[in-house]
Amino acid sequence: MDELAAEPAITTDRIFTVPNVLSLMRLAGVPIFLVLLLVYELDGWALIILVFSGISDWLDGKLARLLNQTSKLGAILDPLADRLYMFVIPIAFAWRDFIPWWVVAILIGRDAILACMVPFVRSRGVDALPVSYLGKAATFALMYAFPVILAAQGTTAFAAVMDPIGHALLIWGMFLYLWTMLLYLVQVRLLVKHNPRLPKHKR
Repeated sequence: MDELAAEPAITTDRIFTVPNVLSLMRLAGVPIFLVLLLVYELDGWALIILVFSGISDWLDGKLARLLNQTSKLGAILDPLADRLYMFVIPIAFAWRDFIPWWVVAILIGRDAILACMVPFVRSRGVDALPVSYLGKAATFALMYAFPVILAAQGTTAFAAVMDPIGHALLIWGMFLYLWTMLLYLVQVRLLVKHNPRLPKHKR
């Protein structure tokens, strides 16, 4: 998901919903993934965690709408899990020399820049800018690139096929990631230019 996209509509205060359970399982998978990948170097099991994360990320949003279980907690947990995975996966991969460290710098640096823009947006009375479908496509490409790159580790014929696919997805995702950052910065500039800053007591 795009980090600064608008949050889904909040319809309930319920905590124990199917989407929330899936999001909690995704969050619990982060330390398990890191231990499997960095401590024991069990790449196959770490890959299973990533695949489950991707499937549950898609599934919790679908179920939230289908079962009318969109909740305040879910609006926090889902993007939190997305951001956490997008932070830890590149670092873990670079640590294992699957990807170069400059890729990590680009991905995390982009998110840091967008996070710094949030106060400027909110100071104009806007909680978030409209959803960017290019941003969703960027995250989609990256979240597919990482499992494919992990599957490409090894000397099998399958790994040899997966390697160029994974890196192609990574390059495409990074391009879209940076492009959406530029588009977002333009939106922030226009918002700041055409909207007066709100007094502190009105924010």
